[in-house]
Amino acid sequence: MYSNIARNKRKTVYIFVGFIIFIGVLGWLVSMYLGHPILTPYILIGALIYSLITYYSGSKMALAVNGAQEIQKKDNPRLFRIVENLAITEGLPMPKVYIMNDPAPNAFATGRDPKHAAVCATTGLLEIMNDSELEGVMAHELGHVKNYDIRVSMYAFALVAVVSLIADFILHITWFSNNDNKNPVFAIAGIVAVIIAPIAAAAIQAAISRQREYLADATGAMTTRHPEGLASALEKIGQYGSSLQ
Repeated sequence: MYSNIARNKRKTVYIFVGFIIFIGVLGWLVSMYLGHPILTPYILIGALIYSLITYYSGSKMALAVNGAQEIQKKDNPRLFRIVENLAITEGLPMPKVYIMNDPAPNAFATGRDPKHAAVCATTGLLEIMNDSELEGVMAHELGHVKNYDIRVSMYAFALVAVVSLIADFILHITWFSNNDNKNPVFAIAGIVAVIIAPIAAAAIQAAISRQREYLADATGAMTTRHPEGLASALEKIGQYGSSLQ
């Protein structure tokens, strides 16, 4: 399992390097269209700043968008104690615990590192899971925290946001500007960039997420020493058409 984690980290680095090069190409296209090639490094610096802002605010945004509410032990002793015990077992800092009012059974983890992590469960999940199943689900989410999967996902989200922003800008300056000397090459590049951005986003998520989900399952099973609990939980969640994140 540890060799798989190391291999995944290397693959992730390759993917991110390729994505950054892609951002650089988009920045160069913008610079060439505006007739100022020297703007390319400034565009890259701006993209980096935007990515960092997105990266550091992504966790709060995810929780706020989903309407998740932070709880303490007195609010839901069952969930809080399960997370607390798992964190102790894994040697992780205690993450913040959230509950989201949603009948669909689901859970997710967020945060850029174990010291800034949070786990969230829906009310639907808490209703249908017994203690063993809930423990398996939360062990899976803490597996993501332990393996730094959330950090990787947030990096990916930030880079995808940058590509979408630059692609949208290219489309506007090539099709909606008042420039009478529009270069059809850049117009085509704008269309291609806008098309590629969501495809690239999906490709990155697929390349990064699938194997990391398997590793989170394995990490969770090693933590609880009871893989049947997670297996039963996944079966119940699947019946509702949901999946763990």
